[in-house]
Amino acid sequence: MCMVIFAPLFAIFAFATCGGYSGQLRVSVDCVNKTDSNLSISINFSYPFRLREVFFDVPTCEGQRQERLHLDGDFSSSSEFFVTIAVLAFLYSLVATVVYIFFQNAYRENNRGPLIDFVVTVVFSFMWLVSSSAWAKGLSDVKVATDPDVVVLLMSACKVQTTKCSSVYRPIWSSLNTSVVFGYLNFVLWAGNIWFVFKETGWHKGRTTRYPTLTQEKQATAFKQQSYHQGNFDQQAGGFIGTGDLSQSEYSQVGTYTSSGPTSY
Repeated sequence: MCMVIFAPLFAIFAFATCGGYSGQLRVSVDCVNKTDSNLSISINFSYPFRLREVFFDVPTCEGQRQERLHLDGDFSSSSEFFVTIAVLAFLYSLVATVVYIFFQNAYRENNRGPLIDFVVTVVFSFMWLVSSSAWAKGLSDVKVATDPDVVVLLMSACKVQTTKCSSVYRPIWSSLNTSVVFGYLNFVLWAGNIWFVFKETGWHKGRTTRYPTLTQEKQATAFKQQSYHQGNFDQQAGGFIGTGDLSQSEYSQVGTYTSSGPTSY
């Protein structure tokens, strides 16, 4: 049920919230000469967050001349890695669902299906953890690189004390934050599914069949030892009774000899 229902659904949420993101920030440059000012400079960026390719024009507060700037950083590797794992996990979960429902006999034949499923589940669990951690770090760097207060520092006009530069609009990060959350949820889901897939393999069944045999052998050995000790105890008890009879017989004979002696005399 985890693979059929939750795995495809969580994978869709993971790559949709990351791969479909587009953000915007706005800053203002207020020059001494108001005609040179620009109070709404819009900067748009999106997945895969190659921020070095994002450019924007800002006034220099020196007449009508403007300069073209670029954002700093390229975070496409972590974001694309995360989306790739999400897409592959989604496709595999769909294939696994079809196999579980329509090809159950072929899945269990020669135990190959459960073993392959177990190995793939372990690999995807590890990849979800790595990709989610990498994307979480990449998202943190993206937030820093697109902070309006940081972008303002790139403008030469804002380095002049007479020019007032400020942030007007900050990007909304709720979608990307959700993608990181779903990344770790996918890791928990796939890691928890390892146990259920392991139970379908022959390894788990082999262990459960060996333990009752060992228990029966231990019980049989204990029963034999108990019977052996009881037999020894009975023999020792019988020997003890025989010794008692012998003592009583000797005692009776000695008593008779003693009493007959003075009578003869």
